[in-house]
Amino acid sequence: MAAPDFDSLSVGDVVAERTVELSRDALVRYAGASGDFNPIHYRDDVATSVGLPGVIAHGMLTMGLSVQPVVDWAGDPALVEDYQVRFTRPVVVDPATGATVTVSAKVGQLDAEARVARIDLTTTFDGSTVLGKAQVRVRLA
Repeated sequence: MAAPDFDSLSVGDVVAERTVELSRDALVRYAGASGDFNPIHYRDDVATSVGLPGVIAHGMLTMGLSVQPVVDWAGDPALVEDYQVRFTRPVVVDPATGATVTVSAKVGQLDAEARVARIDLTTTFDGSTVLGKAQVRVRLA
């Protein structure tokens, strides 16, 4: 897949959207892949004992699933120069219904000299934004 043409972009363009369904099984698989076996990601009793509303998704899992639509749009992960977020709310993963996370990626700024697009991400769960100041810098031709 060819990278998008920088000159065809405008600030405000939505370049990618995605909905991701997370289950407790997905958290277990992510824990195995990442090595992060903190029990707040699989045991309700531990999560609630530390003040959480229940088992939560790994922050890095949320961060990864949020950037993936931009990587897919760009066509090459090497085009991503920088990616930063602030974690603002947890994604609580219900044992029966899981969690639905939505991601929208919009052009926030264009640097014509560097040919870099700043893509602003809005990642939401249960009607609330879960990542603050989520921005991806993508270098395009």
